Amino acid sequence: MLKVKTTHLKEGWLRRNGLPRSEKAEMTEYFIRHGDDLTVVTIVKDPVFLTEPLIRTSNWILNPGYAPTPQYCVPSRELDHPVGWVPHHLPGTNPWLYDYARKNGFPEAAVRGGAETMYPEYQQKLATLPIPPKPGGAGK
Repeated sequence: MLKVKTTHLKEGWLRRNGLPRSEKAEMTEYFIRHGDDLTVVTIVKDPVFLTEPLIRTSNWILNPGYAPTPQYCVPSRELDHPVGWVPHHLPGTNPWLYDYARKNGFPEAAVRGGAETMYPEYQQKLATLPIPPKPGGAGK
């Protein structure tokens, strides 16, 4: 087993859906090989954005004949904006923050996630939270 600990990370994202990672995050990775199987365990601790460590695992199987096909990325401009512009919403100004909750009839607090929402005990709290009205009225 190989253990790799990384500190002094730049700000970035833990998941493509936008879960951010701060410069205070620390990442520990374990590379474990059993014959032709490789398991990678990643543990991220971030006191700014995570209330508990984020743990992920990936499993790989050795394939000596694998030859990946090159893939080329061609950048394209999707929106016109000034140089250096960064898309953002200041706290409290994102009009779409709770669209998913409203569309699907979930309490707004539940869709924001966090460690609390992972555990079975959260079901009891979930039952007490208000459900927002669906957009455009109940029939839509």
